[in-house]
Amino acid sequence: MVLTLGVGVAAREGSHRALGVPWNEEEFMTDATDAARDAVTGDYEEAVAQLHRLRASIDNIDAALIFMLAERFRCTKQVGVLKAEHGMPASDPSREEQQIARLRQLALDADLDPEFAQKWFSFVVAEVIRHHTEAAEAD
Repeated sequence: MVLTLGVGVAAREGSHRALGVPWNEEEFMTDATDAARDAVTGDYEEAVAQLHRLRASIDNIDAALIFMLAERFRCTKQVGVLKAEHGMPASDPSREEQQIARLRQLALDADLDPEFAQKWFSFVVAEVIRHHTEAAEAD
């Protein structure tokens, strides 16, 4: 009978006695399995630790984005008030086109999909225009 000792290692039954090595296949296989599991567990635990570090970074970036957006909206609110006070239109298509071109280039420079950057900008601008329209109607 041939006993498998692990990857690519085998011994004939009884050969361990000739070498004076005690043999218990169940113990050996448990030890081998434990060693393999420990190696995988170490990799897994490191992966989990790295996942937690990456998620913490993402959470910090998300928080920064929220605060940056809030600051952006504070500025655009002031723009809306100025436009309303001086009878200017809520939207400025020429400015928006310039911003789209600028943001698309920034996205390319940052290795970000320019389509995504444009969609994000369009979403934000729609909200800004809504605020500007509300400011104009309030006067």
